[in-house]
Amino acid sequence: MSKYYGWGLPFNASANGAAIDRLIYGIHGIMFVLFIGWLTFLVYTLIRFRARPGHQAAYKVHHFKAPTYLEVSVALIEVLLLVGFSFPIMNHVKNQFPNEAGALKIHVVAEQFAWNIHYPGADGVFGKTRQDLMGSDNPVGLDPSDPHAADDIVTINQLHIPVNKPIIINLTSKDVIHSFFLPVMRVKQDAIPGDLIPLWMEANKTGDFEIACAQLCGLGHYRMRGFFSIHTQEDFDKWLKDNAPAPAAAPVAPAV
Repeated sequence: MSKYYGWGLPFNASANGAAIDRLIYGIHGIMFVLFIGWLTFLVYTLIRFRARPGHQAAYKVHHFKAPTYLEVSVALIEVLLLVGFSFPIMNHVKNQFPNEAGALKIHVVAEQFAWNIHYPGADGVFGKTRQDLMGSDNPVGLDPSDPHAADDIVTINQLHIPVNKPIIINLTSKDVIHSFFLPVMRVKQDAIPGDLIPLWMEANKTGDFEIACAQLCGLGHYRMRGFFSIHTQEDFDKWLKDNAPAPAAAPVAPAV
């Protein structure tokens, strides 16, 4: 698995990853040009205005306007980065939120220090959850009195999805702020207690990867590591079947 995470950007398993990578490279290219420009200016000033016998520093500048122009240029470039790139891309992605009818919906509930993954089961409907029912044996608080909860699948630190299908995740947290991070999907989103935050993604490659928490969330933050598997649709259907809860036993009629 370590082959996917090394120097440079991680392995790209996302249908939107190439566009995000181009944006990252573009922004870093601009920042590199700025860095070289400012470094060149620094070296020039260190040499040009070094202390030398017979030279006196002038504290009032009457003719040298280049620093002012440079500062204005840097400010304009930063505005370009913010307005010219961020807002159009955010609006583009926001407007392309997939239709729920053709997507797989998953709930992810973060806690110190685990990711609880909740699937709706064969009926496609999430069972009701209650905060007062949450515990080590019921991490998302499934209500056993709700018939839709009977076939729901809950895993801990195990996220499984099919390839080439939009995935809609509703993300929240039980306790503190966490950050749901899937490097190979180019997804990073804060999980905030009390908020249900939707996000979406679509994988275009299969494989086994990792989930990380990108927000320092406590002493055990380093242990908040999950596993993320992208399957073919056939393998995902088999995984759902293998992990579905056993059907409740039919009531036995009293002996006559």
